[in-house]
Amino acid sequence: MSTLAARPRSRHAFTWLLASLAAVPLSAGVIGADLSEALRTATAEQQLAVLVDFAQPAAPVLTVVAHEDRGAGRARLVQALRARAGATQLAAREILARHGSRPPVSLWAINAIAVTASPAAIRELTTLPAVTRVRLDATVPLAATAAGTSATPGWNLSLVRAPDVWAAGFRGAGAVVAVLDSGVDGKHPDLAGRFRGGDNSWFDPNGDHAAPADRDGHGTRAAGLVLGAGGTGVAPHARWIAAKIFDDRGVATLSGIHLAFQWLLDPDGDPATDDAPDVVNNSWGLPETAGTCEREFEPDIAVLRAAGIAVVFAAGNEGPADATSVSPANNPGALAVGAVDARATIDASSSRGESACGGPFPHLVAPGVDIRTTDLTFGGVIPDSYAFVTGTSFAAPHAAGVLALLRAAYPQATVAQLEQALTTAAVDLGDPGPDSDHGAGLLDAAAALTALGAMTEGRACRDADGDGFYADDSCGTAVDCNDADAAVHPSECQATGSCNGPEATSCMRVRRRLGGTGRIG
Repeated sequence: MSTLAARPRSRHAFTWLLASLAAVPLSAGVIGADLSEALRTATAEQQLAVLVDFAQPAAPVLTVVAHEDRGAGRARLVQALRARAGATQLAAREILARHGSRPPVSLWAINAIAVTASPAAIRELTTLPAVTRVRLDATVPLAATAAGTSATPGWNLSLVRAPDVWAAGFRGAGAVVAVLDSGVDGKHPDLAGRFRGGDNSWFDPNGDHAAPADRDGHGTRAAGLVLGAGGTGVAPHARWIAAKIFDDRGVATLSGIHLAFQWLLDPDGDPATDDAPDVVNNSWGLPETAGTCEREFEPDIAVLRAAGIAVVFAAGNEGPADATSVSPANNPGALAVGAVDARATIDASSSRGESACGGPFPHLVAPGVDIRTTDLTFGGVIPDSYAFVTGTSFAAPHAAGVLALLRAAYPQATVAQLEQALTTAAVDLGDPGPDSDHGAGLLDAAAALTALGAMTEGRACRDADGDGFYADDSCGTAVDCNDADAAVHPSECQATGSCNGPEATSCMRVRRRLGGTGRIG
């Protein structure tokens, strides 16, 4: 898990109030302590990189209803967030222009800006009534991956019962998982075929790479556990997108991470197209936050959840002491995942609760000791590249993968239902009931699938042959004319005419939108 150093420069309807996404309450003063010191010592010509938060004005209620309307709900959310930012940031932009500063980067998702400006410009910004906080942008270092030993490959998948879900016909087809990390090696054969592709699936806020890349390997290892196709991934038929928040030196900035979260809401920049992911995996955290509640990314998490995106975080590696929760994993809305070994024993380094932000911590545990996963191929030179790793960074992707399995099976389920299925179906460990070491217990994919089915009272979208096409016409693909044969599906039918009779009509149906009533009978 990565660990903040400062740098001076359905039938299921949900109503979300934008007012509830307001910035977190601040400590005394608009200027952060780190910025105050930097301003005290800075010369008049020096440029400081800062983040500026704005007050959240009253906003209309946004309603996100059944699955088929999720895209429209996300579009309304994005448009309203952009409008809110435009209305409140105008005066600040005028001040910056007058001081000759470069145009700021709008963090419209949380109503903030990132800008590099002179001390005079920054001090003038703090006088605006709409400005609630100004602080230095900061860096977040990528922690080194802890090496594991050569344990038996695949034990982790069996422990969370992923193969049982595959046998039931669910491998994650149709679900999209975002990886926010050091990048992803798009040349690895287990990952290359699962990349969604297009110009809306890769984001590098540092501008280093125009296509998927990973110089460190941390993100590649996490991605492999989510959906690696060669026996490492929980949801091998899901697709991935990624934001490379850590640059090639292994350093991220607060502003870059905010931009990456914002990108997830609307990857192609067109609210009319629904291309947001279903789940985002975060195998990183802020350093020196063990036992504290740092709310820097709480607004981002709230917005993502409002958009129907589940947010998974590694719990942290600050154990074995109690009260070692780290941020943002301990922020409300994040699903925090601790680590266990092959015997389902809690790893000594796994952070534990209670949460410094309030509530239980972690929410559950998953395999995170001696796990085999994908590793760097160095541009495809070493395609058969794998590593054994340890840490909560690699427990979290198991939960992200199971969420992808559940989303694929029950597209109409809400984020709250998906997460509730995970926690209510977890295998109790340690003291009876939820505890501060294991949370609700060990991740159990098969039990979660059953729990979610009972919860939603809907029809699961089964892909029995794993070809990415469903036999039911409400599941978002052209109808599979033979769900018992992976070689026979709509694309294949069009090419070979292998479907005859009534099935041929089904085979050639046009692709339908995700949704439907989902009701049996």
